[in-house]
Amino acid sequence: MARGELRIYLGAAPGVGKTVAMLEEAQRRLDRGTDVVVGLVETHGRAYTGRMVSDLEVVPRRAMEYRGVAFTELDVDALLARAPEVALVDELAHTNVPGSRNEKRWQDVQELLDAGITVLSTVNIQHLESLNDVVEQITGVAQRETVPDSVVRGADQVELVDMTPEALRRRMAHGNIYRPDKIDAALGNYFRVGNLTALRELALLWVADKVDEQLERYRAANGIGTTWETRERVVVAVTGGPEGETLIRRAARIAARSKGTDLMAVHVARSDGLTGADPALLAKQRLLVESLGGSYHQVVGGDIPRALLEFARGVNATQLVLGVSRRGRLAQLLAAGVGVTTSARSDAIDVHLVTHDEVGRGRRLAAPAPALSARRRLIGLGLAAFGLPALTGLLWPLRGDLSLPSEILLYLAAVVGIALVGGIWPALLAAVAASLLINFFFTEPVHTWTIAERENILALLVFVVIAAAVSWIVDVAARRTRDAAQASAEAQTLATVAGSVLRGTRPLTALLERLRETFGLEAVTLLERRADARPDQQRDPRAWSVAACVGGPPCAAPGDASTEVSVDDGLVLALSGRTVAAADRRLIEAFAAQAAVALRHERLAEQAAQARPLAEADRMRTALLAAVSHDLRTPLASAKAAVDSLVSQEVAFSEDDRDDLLATADESLDRLARLVDNLLDLSRLQAGALGVTLAEIGLEDAVPRALDELGEAGRLVRAQITADLPAVAADPGLLERILVNLITNALRFSPAGRPPTVTARYHGSLVELRVVDRGPGIPEADRDKVFVPFQRMGDRDNHNGVGLGLALSRGLAEAMGGTLMPETTNGGGLTMVLALPAAVSPGDGAAPEAVERAVRERRHRR
Repeated sequence: MARGELRIYLGAAPGVGKTVAMLEEAQRRLDRGTDVVVGLVETHGRAYTGRMVSDLEVVPRRAMEYRGVAFTELDVDALLARAPEVALVDELAHTNVPGSRNEKRWQDVQELLDAGITVLSTVNIQHLESLNDVVEQITGVAQRETVPDSVVRGADQVELVDMTPEALRRRMAHGNIYRPDKIDAALGNYFRVGNLTALRELALLWVADKVDEQLERYRAANGIGTTWETRERVVVAVTGGPEGETLIRRAARIAARSKGTDLMAVHVARSDGLTGADPALLAKQRLLVESLGGSYHQVVGGDIPRALLEFARGVNATQLVLGVSRRGRLAQLLAAGVGVTTSARSDAIDVHLVTHDEVGRGRRLAAPAPALSARRRLIGLGLAAFGLPALTGLLWPLRGDLSLPSEILLYLAAVVGIALVGGIWPALLAAVAASLLINFFFTEPVHTWTIAERENILALLVFVVIAAAVSWIVDVAARRTRDAAQASAEAQTLATVAGSVLRGTRPLTALLERLRETFGLEAVTLLERRADARPDQQRDPRAWSVAACVGGPPCAAPGDASTEVSVDDGLVLALSGRTVAAADRRLIEAFAAQAAVALRHERLAEQAAQARPLAEADRMRTALLAAVSHDLRTPLASAKAAVDSLVSQEVAFSEDDRDDLLATADESLDRLARLVDNLLDLSRLQAGALGVTLAEIGLEDAVPRALDELGEAGRLVRAQITADLPAVAADPGLLERILVNLITNALRFSPAGRPPTVTARYHGSLVELRVVDRGPGIPEADRDKVFVPFQRMGDRDNHNGVGLGLALSRGLAEAMGGTLMPETTNGGGLTMVLALPAAVSPGDGAAPEAVERAVRERRHRR
């Protein structure tokens, strides 16, 4: 059986018309004779959507009960039995009621697809798993229901249902999305123009990436290797040379000419891993690319033009930026450079050859360090000076028994041995000396520098050439071995550094400390030039400030350091303790570049930390305004209406009516007073200005007073408080406030006939009071969210306060030295545990430090 097709209607926010677009497509298919049924469509009370659903066959939903509450879910078995051609399943990211066939609705959809049923579904951009944290950062609202990106990306068709923020807000204001009592709060919070614009851009970008993926799959399936200029992508090749910055900035300007152009930098490393590029310059150039909004990539290849073009074609690049060759004119005449070869092979990719200051200067490579140590070179010279005469002395008595080729081979073996020990220069000296010794002592006529036979001349020449070649090969092998060992050591050092930085809470400090340990330094200081410093104040301590330092006393200026490494115009890494060897400087420059990155990240983190309280304050202010606009306005409006009716002369009220109006006004004003008190107390808690007066209070007295405060509702609560409990140290007024809030919350979520229970027990040095309900409970992952102000977890009734009760209760409990923690009720529900220190006299109970330790342990468990 062929698998069904999945078509998803993606929207930026609720209300853009995803469900309507899905129903319109279903109607079109039905008109064409396709068997279409509605598996599940949420109308949300919208009349137009309901009329569209009524025109289609609807498969009844499955009725379920969870914790005493009735729910309806998609009936997968009924749909499979009905076996339509097309099924409509709304809200793909929905989480099914526990006990359902699958945990998520998208898993139900997968079963339908496997059965050969085509599915039309809907999802909002905020429900995609990869964007969940981004959406929360933008809107301040965490989305608990998500769908894996792979499910949506795997759809056969994804259609974007788009609408401008202004049009969506007008639709909201007209009552076409939410009920009238929720419109003001929605427009002031989630449906702000900035939020909707950001969500719309996220949706457009996500769909664009989806289209790119489809295009790449099509090109790969059809073997299309040429570039299709559907979107500008600029690739700049960097070699790690000094011209890299010029090339990157030039490529960035090219990319900036077209909106939405991608900028990518690529470095081709040698396939043997022994790249000659400067890691410090590469690190700086990578930092520059990323600061310009591009990405950095590294590929391995022996043929640089081929590797560059393979990368460019792989990312569907349209333009390739290269630097003009640094080689001299003669070298360019002998062999075509990378730029010329790449241009000749580029096909549809435009190649830009950018001139720079390094053109024609060559690579200016530093003189290579000797492959072998000075000690080994001296030993090689000693072997040449004393070993060759000794070998001559051994061979002279045997000259009549050995032929000249045999003697030449013995001398060649000696030269090879000297090359292995001392390198190329002792070996070359030995080769010349050996040829002279052979000529003088073993070539006729002996004891003269003349050679009688021509073939002996050829033999000696071949001997010198072979000895020189072997010496050169040995030296190159030793040099490559040294380079490989150095590259391995540098890679191991950088890997260790990366690990220590990733594990550390302060990356910059960890990086500098690792640098100090690696090179045995006394102190490492990262100096930053002050903004008001002049260029001529390079050595003046007043021109520099210490950005970070580890080890001994910091350097006040670069001139105080044993070694200084410039990171950029404003940063210098100062090393104290010893002068760093030239061979290590390249690695230290890489450290310096990473230190600059770490410094930037730390400062961004500090700025984010400073901005976080401001963002939280803004969120609180926005939530407070929304609460004031509705929750505080409702009791105020009720009280004002009652008072206006009482003072009106147009209507004559009976005594009973007047009593009802007075009771309404009194109840509304009491509710208003409680809300204002909660807001003021929360403000005092956040400012640390709440006054707390501790006294010994018995819970057998405090709990009944809280129940009396609740009136008729309090009589439904079962209190099981024994008289043998010790008193608690608490503020009587604050404790009553906490109990009222907790019991009110439990009453709100308790099902009919199962009222909450209040119990208490003495545990260690704390008295734990438990308010137990049998409601729907809260998932463990969302436990702490119920203590966020203005947050009502799953509570859609906007007439039950502003969501301050639990946030205020926890703050009051902690102000009195206690804790407030949620637990799962056995059998289902939520238990709020209020733990307060027992008020025991000295010598009769736990010491104060034991009480503090118990409170700390409970808070740590939280």
